[in-house]
Amino acid sequence: MSKYEINCVKCRNYYVTWEPKTPHGCRAFGFKSKFYPSSIVYRTTGTPCEAFSRKPGLR
Repeated sequence: MSKYEINCVKCRNYYVTWEPKTPHGCRAFGFKSKFYPSSIVYRTTGTPCEAFSRKPGLR
Protein backbone atom coordinates (compact mmCIF):
# COMPACT_ATOMS: atom_id res chain seq x y z
CA MET A 1 0.00 0.00 0.00
CA SER A 2 1.35 3.40 -0.96
CA LYS A 3 1.79 6.06 1.70
CA TYR A 4 -0.88 8.09 -0.12
CA GLU A 5 -3.50 5.35 -0.14
CA ILE A 6 -6.23 5.38 2.46
CA ASN A 7 -7.24 2.40 4.59
CA CYS A 8 -10.75 1.65 3.30
CA VAL A 9 -11.59 -0.54 6.29
CA LYS A 10 -11.71 2.65 8.40
CA CYS A 11 -14.07 4.43 5.97
CA ARG A 12 -17.84 4.53 6.44
CA ASN A 13 -18.32 4.10 2.66
CA TYR A 14 -16.48 0.76 2.58
CA TYR A 15 -18.32 -2.55 2.73
CA VAL A 16 -17.58 -6.24 2.22
CA THR A 17 -19.59 -7.67 -0.68
CA TRP A 18 -18.98 -11.36 0.15
CA GLU A 19 -18.59 -12.01 -3.60
CA PRO A 20 -15.37 -14.00 -4.16
CA LYS A 21 -14.36 -12.13 -7.33
CA THR A 22 -15.15 -8.63 -5.99
CA PRO A 23 -14.98 -8.68 -2.19
CA HIS A 24 -14.51 -4.92 -1.62
CA GLY A 25 -17.14 -2.25 -2.27
CA CYS A 26 -17.42 1.52 -2.06
CA ARG A 27 -20.81 3.15 -1.46
CA ALA A 28 -19.49 6.64 -2.32
CA PHE A 29 -18.34 5.69 -5.82
CA GLY A 30 -20.76 2.79 -6.33
CA PHE A 31 -18.38 0.06 -7.42
CA LYS A 32 -17.03 -3.32 -6.30
CA SER A 33 -13.46 -4.49 -6.80
CA LYS A 34 -10.94 -7.23 -6.21
CA PHE A 35 -8.73 -4.61 -4.54
CA TYR A 36 -9.44 -1.95 -1.92
CA PRO A 37 -11.39 0.92 -3.54
CA SER A 38 -8.86 3.52 -2.38
CA SER A 39 -6.12 1.78 -4.37
CA ILE A 40 -8.29 1.83 -7.51
CA VAL A 41 -9.05 5.54 -7.00
CA TYR A 42 -5.37 6.33 -6.45
CA ARG A 43 -4.24 4.37 -9.52
CA THR A 44 -6.94 5.97 -11.68
CA THR A 45 -6.73 9.60 -10.56
CA GLY A 46 -3.25 9.84 -9.04
CA THR A 47 -4.67 11.44 -5.89
CA PRO A 48 -5.85 9.95 -2.59
CA CYS A 49 -9.56 9.15 -2.27
CA GLU A 50 -11.55 12.30 -1.51
CA ALA A 51 -14.66 10.37 -0.43
CA PHE A 52 -12.96 9.01 2.69
CA SER A 53 -15.05 9.54 5.82
CA ARG A 54 -13.76 7.93 9.01
CA LYS A 55 -16.12 5.56 10.80
CA PRO A 56 -17.22 6.87 14.19
CA GLY A 57 -15.30 5.48 17.13
CA LEU A 58 -12.10 4.65 15.20
CA ARG A 59 -8.78 6.37 15.73
